[in-house]
Amino acid sequence: MMDDFKSKFKALYEKIKKVKHIGIYLAIGLALLLAIIYFVSLPKDKSSDVTQNDNLSTNFSSSQEYVEYLENKLENVLARVDGAGKVDVIITLDKGFEYIYVTEEETRTTSNGTVITTSSIVMVDGEPVLQEEIYPTISGIVVVAEGANDVNVKLNMISILQTIIEINSSKINIIKGN
Repeated sequence: MMDDFKSKFKALYEKIKKVKHIGIYLAIGLALLLAIIYFVSLPKDKSSDVTQNDNLSTNFSSSQEYVEYLENKLENVLARVDGAGKVDVIITLDKGFEYIYVTEEETRTTSNGTVITTSSIVMVDGEPVLQEEIYPTISGIVVVAEGANDVNVKLNMISILQTIIEINSSKINIIKGN
């Protein structure tokens, strides 16, 4: 059995020896293997929704600051649409940020059998512990663009806004400006 293995290995070695430029093939194969390992190990980027998952390293101190950030970002993107020209964006919100804090409940029974439940916000170092921050809901977008008379420009802008903000086209108004 060992002789059979040796003979098969020797035959394989002889076949490989006959292949021209084997070093080049091995180098290319190794490079492809390393490239695959590199790209598979990269962290996944989940930044499809600007309003929720933009990996916002910016902490907004107000809804107005958040709106200004989005308007600037959208103006930069929409101005790059071929034929758009100068672009201004105005965003309106339904309401501001909503914060949900961690709470703890305490239930106690009085001497007469009444159950009293109290809820209080959990504090750490004098600060409330934030459980969830809900971003404002966008109620409408107005875009004023020099190239808005062109139907293709307008359709491209609507498509971009719907993709980035996930808003219904009925809440988007694009008009020509100068």
